[in-house]
Amino acid sequence: MLHGVDVSSYQTDFDTDGLDFVFVKATEGRTYVNPRLTGQVKRARDAGCIIGFYHFLWPGHAEEQAAHFVEGTPERAGDLLAVDWEQTGDGTRAGSADKDLFIREVKRLRPDRRVLLYCNRSFWLTHDTSSYAGDGLWIADYGTAGEPRIEAAWRIHQYTDHPLDRNVADFRSREAMRAWAGEA
Repeated sequence: MLHGVDVSSYQTDFDTDGLDFVFVKATEGRTYVNPRLTGQVKRARDAGCIIGFYHFLWPGHAEEQAAHFVEGTPERAGDLLAVDWEQTGDGTRAGSADKDLFIREVKRLRPDRRVLLYCNRSFWLTHDTSSYAGDGLWIADYGTAGEPRIEAAWRIHQYTDHPLDRNVADFRSREAMRAWAGEA
């Protein structure tokens, strides 16, 4: 298993020691762009980490949100892309169809990039109607690293949120993950 974290604009000073990958929140909805994205990505790249970007999905306008996400992320071989599908601060959520449309649109706009679905176990089991996770499922289920309580195949497991969102990836080596991600 490889080890990584995911960060938003609030986590500007994260430690990269022992990390293989870092996902950085890039965008949200149709207008928000992480103002600290460049510095967070530089910190992770300087440490030799595999980089991923994620978009926090709001209900509706999935294609516009996908375009906003792609415009707000660098286009670099080997970088991963993901949609964060969970309840919004307003207590709403995008539907399963919006989630699927967003992933498909990002894949259309960036056909050479891997696109993952991030969601928690509850969303996967109760809100998902298609089992579509793009190129891989990134599942949040707090407990033992690498042992999410789901039947579906997964690529990344978020197993805790203390002190940061900590994840493991189901790859035998950093090189294997880089190859899967399409790094040149």
